[in-house]
Amino acid sequence: MEEQEVCSHTAQNSKKTAQSCVAIVPIFNHLQEEEMREVVKTTRPISLRRGEPLYSAGDVSSSLYIIHRGKIKIYRLSENGKEQLVRILYPGDFTGELALFKESIHDVYAEAMEKTEICSIQRNDLNALLRIFPSISLKILNEFSDRLERTEMQMTRFATEDIDSRIAFYLVQQAEEKDSMEFHLPMSRKDLASFLGTTPETISRKLGKFENEGWIEQKDQRVIRVLNLNALSSSSS
Repeated sequence: MEEQEVCSHTAQNSKKTAQSCVAIVPIFNHLQEEEMREVVKTTRPISLRRGEPLYSAGDVSSSLYIIHRGKIKIYRLSENGKEQLVRILYPGDFTGELALFKESIHDVYAEAMEKTEICSIQRNDLNALLRIFPSISLKILNEFSDRLERTEMQMTRFATEDIDSRIAFYLVQQAEEKDSMEFHLPMSRKDLASFLGTTPETISRKLGKFENEGWIEQKDQRVIRVLNLNALSSSSS
């Protein structure tokens, strides 16, 4: 009897996790409650420890992965093995969306940056959901469009702007996204350097320069307080 109660409790917790997971995803949160329950039925939970891979380049892409708790970094490896950070996924973000359209191969790596909980949906289940709820397709296309725009902006900055401008622009973005002049950097300096196309030493040197100019204050390795947003904005434009 006790074993049955434990199994029932575990199943209820798993269902609640799937419901809250699906509810925060932009491609699903427009659905009605009854429709949301249909999506929840198709999900299965995945738990990752820090540093554990979700998938690797070369793996078959056959599922959509939704971040429920934690963070996932998406990155590529250059020919010499250097890591190039593409983006970081937070709760409500998703990856593996190409599995919606066809079976394909991942060309990037996905790795947990901390303890992370994920809800996954297999491609066959996704295709069935798209037939029932075609509005999901439009939401996914909108996300594709947003990601393409962000990628193009990042590539343009890498090609046309110096590292001072790229770092300044990133700090301005963080302040605007957090709606606060003091914020916690969402990644280590090593990952930030990878994302901005430079080295950790250069990141530290440039942040020190900005601090000497009176533009920012470094509370510690991860906490930044912006003192002069206009100067940062001018440097990044």
